[in-house]
Amino acid sequence: MKTLHTYTSYGRSAGSARVRVFDWLDRVDVPAVSHSYLDSASNSPRSLLRSPLRLLEAEWRLRRAPSGGATVLVSRQASPLSRGGVEGRLLRGAGFGVYDFDDALYLDRRGPLPKAAIWRSAVAAADRVIAGNATLAEQASRVNRDVTVIPSCVDPAQYTRKTDFDIHSAPRAVWIGSPATEHYLLDIESALLRAHEETGMRLSVISAGSATLGALDAIVDRVEWSPQTFGAALAGADLGLMPTPDSAWARGKCGYKLLQYGAAALPMMGDPVGVNAEILERGDGLAPRSTAEWTDALIGFFSESAGRRRGRGDAGHRAVLEHYSFAAWEEAWRQAVTGV
Repeated sequence: MKTLHTYTSYGRSAGSARVRVFDWLDRVDVPAVSHSYLDSASNSPRSLLRSPLRLLEAEWRLRRAPSGGATVLVSRQASPLSRGGVEGRLLRGAGFGVYDFDDALYLDRRGPLPKAAIWRSAVAAADRVIAGNATLAEQASRVNRDVTVIPSCVDPAQYTRKTDFDIHSAPRAVWIGSPATEHYLLDIESALLRAHEETGMRLSVISAGSATLGALDAIVDRVEWSPQTFGAALAGADLGLMPTPDSAWARGKCGYKLLQYGAAALPMMGDPVGVNAEILERGDGLAPRSTAEWTDALIGFFSESAGRRRGRGDAGHRAVLEHYSFAAWEEAWRQAVTGV
């Protein structure tokens, strides 16, 4: 089997690169060499300009990248300074070139380095495209004939499984994510505050962020995300939340929050937008569509019996094992990236 060369613009500490590439390399017996741009979690202008010499070295390495027979996997983009030329060259020059993406990058036309241009160049140049869900795959299939869907997977064995579904004190909901998406909680602010008034519910926010959430600050307990802490925080909650606006960008998301809740056997609730609808149905989750429905669903959930909540948690865990785990997709991923 030929060595697989993977290209990511972020290192392991960035969520998408970790889930879409590095976690797979840790699990699948494929000889591989990883090429991470600066091996960091951020490519903001400030972080790039902090190390201009490393920046030049990273660009130089990309231009000396192996071609002419190598098996290449590019995830999202190889360089934060690209307009698609770097990714197109890597994929066209490969013996077998695979492009992987997990967001609606084709919609991002902002600034001088639009991700939509990178996406189109990479999709057109690849021998095969891996999309994180059917919505993304449909867009890619307009440019490339060889498109396959492989979801963003989780490993339930790495999560603390919830076993106690009694509510011992104040009910607790939880949200996990990046600081950039915390604002989605404001879309259901009134429902969360009403649930707090009616049931005493509090909300754990597992994130690296610290910005104010306005009126929600009164009911929010922040948990700093780390590999050592997030699992216990999920298992210690009663309900996992994923509010999602019904937008073209959101419909391209891969439902990763819900999958994390399912991996922990934590009952889940979210807007049935895009692939979320499928995950919620398979995992016996609650799927409110409006603020009023969110309010009723939150209050109603905490009125359910412990046995009913356990049933929801078990269904979510089973759905992840069967449909969204690394074990379920291992052979498909191996074949997709190697062409074998």
